[in-house]
Amino acid sequence: MDYLQLKYFQVTSKYEHVTRAANELFISQPALSKMIRNLETELGVQLFDREGKHIVLNEYGKKFLKRVNQSLSALEQGISEVKEMKNEKVEVITLYVAVGSMLLPNLVGKFRDLYPQIRFNLTQHPAMVKKGLAYDFAITSEELAGNEHTILLEEEIFLGVPNSHPLSTQNTVFLKDLEDEKFISLTPGNSLRKTTDRFFTHIPFEPNTVFESDDPATVRGLIQTGLGISFIPSILWRNIVTEDIKLLQIREPRCMRTIYLSYPAGELHTDIEKSFFEFIIGFFQDIAQH
Repeated sequence: MDYLQLKYFQVTSKYEHVTRAANELFISQPALSKMIRNLETELGVQLFDREGKHIVLNEYGKKFLKRVNQSLSALEQGISEVKEMKNEKVEVITLYVAVGSMLLPNLVGKFRDLYPQIRFNLTQHPAMVKKGLAYDFAITSEELAGNEHTILLEEEIFLGVPNSHPLSTQNTVFLKDLEDEKFISLTPGNSLRKTTDRFFTHIPFEPNTVFESDDPATVRGLIQTGLGISFIPSILWRNIVTEDIKLLQIREPRCMRTIYLSYPAGELHTDIEKSFFEFIIGFFQDIAQH
């Protein structure tokens, strides 16, 4: 059983007349009749009832035609899609996201609304980059050697405490006063963890970290249940903060971080790379303003 057999059967079923079907298919009537007989032999049933010079689909034929229509429709759609892909220029952007992973679905979705032919390869793992993963762009909180950088935003980092915590009655806090507090942190190696660890460079103690997690939502949940306090970026983590958490401004040292768009030096060449460069700057500007 092959494509031609199914197509010939489909057209013959439409006319229920061998001569008319043969004319549309540009084959001889005997050749079409033989093709239908071979198909019936393979299936072990007759698909048409012969009534004089006419043929009529029987119950077997009607049942089989339903599946043939579905199969040929799916096959023709697949052929059409392959031809479209052949004619389209599919471009790939490899994006390394060291910070702001919560923004990824929105960021990627909006860009593909503008450029639906673009495909993204995404990675959030520094280990992959250290192993030599090549990328077109990176969103980071530190300048990467050998790259060019554009500042996407600067954000203050607050201290998040549960509303039940004694510190929740304050609006500001000093890091030097937090020696006895229990901290909830991201795991070592995480960009935000590196940043917050540096805040204690000139403080005579290291934070007492009692929980570590890779997930900002988990950090939020641990704060809400009163298990500790944590650093909260004021912009990129804005959407995870709930009414159960009080944000305190850290007065000394003032805790800030810079978010960069980084890309290999001299490699911003293609039109789509330039478009993405402009898009992502506007995307982050909009986030910072709102």
